[in-house]
Amino acid sequence: MMGAAGAQGAPTGSGGSDLAGGAAAGAGRPVAVVAFGGNALLEAGDVGTTAEQKRRAEEAAQWLAGVVEGGHEMVVVHGNGPQVGQVLIQMEEAATKIPPATLDVAVAQTQGAIGFLLETALRNRLAEVGLARAAAGRREVAIVLSLVVVDRDDPGFERPSKPIGPFFSRYRAELLEREHGWAMVHESGRGWRKVVPSPRPLEVLGVPSVRALLARGDVVIAGGGGGIPVIRRPDGALEGIEAVIDKDRTAALLARDLGADLLINLTGVSEVRSGYGTARERPLPRLSVAEARRLLAAGEFPPGSMGPKIESSVEFVEATGNKVVITDIDTLPAALEGEGGTVIEPGEEES
Repeated sequence: MMGAAGAQGAPTGSGGSDLAGGAAAGAGRPVAVVAFGGNALLEAGDVGTTAEQKRRAEEAAQWLAGVVEGGHEMVVVHGNGPQVGQVLIQMEEAATKIPPATLDVAVAQTQGAIGFLLETALRNRLAEVGLARAAAGRREVAIVLSLVVVDRDDPGFERPSKPIGPFFSRYRAELLEREHGWAMVHESGRGWRKVVPSPRPLEVLGVPSVRALLARGDVVIAGGGGGIPVIRRPDGALEGIEAVIDKDRTAALLARDLGADLLINLTGVSEVRSGYGTARERPLPRLSVAEARRLLAAGEFPPGSMGPKIESSVEFVEATGNKVVITDIDTLPAALEGEGGTVIEPGEEES
């Protein structure tokens, strides 16, 4: 049950959309986990200033607040690709003065920085639309620094594949390979770049804390950048490790562990399409789990683009019996009313 502080003065919201389900995670309203990429805060063509990212965060807060207005408690899972790349470039440029930090620390830094921008923007927006409760029933926005356990024996560690950070000359790349054991790949015309593992997330730590915050009616920012990757040593102790975890997989795992009623995956297209970029391209407004798995097996959703979203969405639906919406920011309000985007749900295949 929702605690007294969380229940007092709770806004009712519409609660009547096609996608509103029963309460999850101990909250009085349905819980939505919303995942979106770091590009939403640092778009192509942006210089990358704090002012730019602050403005993007304010734009994001408008549609994120719309999820709360629509009757959901909310967990936000953001990406951090462009931002962690910036941090790594800063580290490289300052390497002769300050020893560079490891990638797990860089992920933690971006969780804090992006979380700060989103929390400030969300607090302001929720107050503006009258959803920041007053006095004892105050709705808070909380950032949870999220550690995510991965398997040290995950195949990803044998075949690092995720390019990250700055480009290097061949001389510098070879030096880094020798001194730090980095794996490097060459990109024609740009130089050499570090590649890191992208293991599957096994466990998001701190879920009980997230659940407690939701029960209060708070908005939670968690799992940023897919989480800070850690492994468990043989003695059970946690240890950070250099890797990048797919944020869509982490969002789906977190949503499953919370028993969320709805998982929203925001991307660059309004809906999922089969035959994308070909003459047989067609929209997929609704997908059953069986049909989604069939299309995955047929190679319709490549690993480097829509594949992880579809795969992790299917796993969430199978584990919970609840729905996933995949859409873009502009279509989100309509999609929450069941009138846009792609919905993945249990049930019979559609023709």
